[in-house]
Amino acid sequence: MRRRDFVRHASAGLLAAPALLAAGRARAVEPVDVELALAVDVSRSVDAEEQELQFRGYAAAFRDPRLLDGIARGAIGSIAVCFFTWSDWNVQELLVPWARIDGRESGERFAAAIDAAPRRTHLYTSISAAIDYAATLFGQGYEGTRQVVDISGDGVNNSGRPLAQARADALSRGIILNGLAVLDRTPPPAQFANLTPPLDDYYRDEVIGGPGAFLMVAEGFQAFEGAVRRKIIREIASNPPPGPLVERAYA
Repeated sequence: MRRRDFVRHASAGLLAAPALLAAGRARAVEPVDVELALAVDVSRSVDAEEQELQFRGYAAAFRDPRLLDGIARGAIGSIAVCFFTWSDWNVQELLVPWARIDGRESGERFAAAIDAAPRRTHLYTSISAAIDYAATLFGQGYEGTRQVVDISGDGVNNSGRPLAQARADALSRGIILNGLAVLDRTPPPAQFANLTPPLDDYYRDEVIGGPGAFLMVAEGFQAFEGAVRRKIIREIASNPPPGPLVERAYA
């Protein structure tokens, strides 16, 4: 081969090498104990104070030594977690992308990102679209022994496709759906009281599913922080022991 041709081919190989290396990095996945997607309701039934209690509750959970100790006790000792809000069928916003949590510093970074995230309120409640969106987030740089969606909300599905369809599709992919239902202690007007089932029954029967799935019920938004911490500690357990299908947290 003539020198000029050799140089041309060699240069092409050198130019291609970074792209090949980048592609290799893109395909690489990091093992973690759990991939956990936190899905937070910001529909109009959640007022500004209640939304703030949700955000602060999640941030506080990732600063809690008990939660961080639970993560450290896993087989790998780390989890991957992301945080998004949801409302209407077409409104889902990834506020904190996937991050690896393996101790105090990474927990603090994640909590600080939640603190700094924008607070926005929308209209309707599409649990089905939240599940569909969450299902697209998994497998992005991390590979967990379990993929879990943690859905918190205070209302029933009233936007988007039927919840049963979204739930069935997620379960067919091996995704576990856990719920955190927030009960409003103010009773609805009498004319609306019988239009929907009790929220805790609804989440138990229509939302959660998959191996070991469970529902945490927060008795009012003031109980949210404690409910979040207890729920995530149970979710990240490497070999979750059999527990109650429904747990309750009180302020």
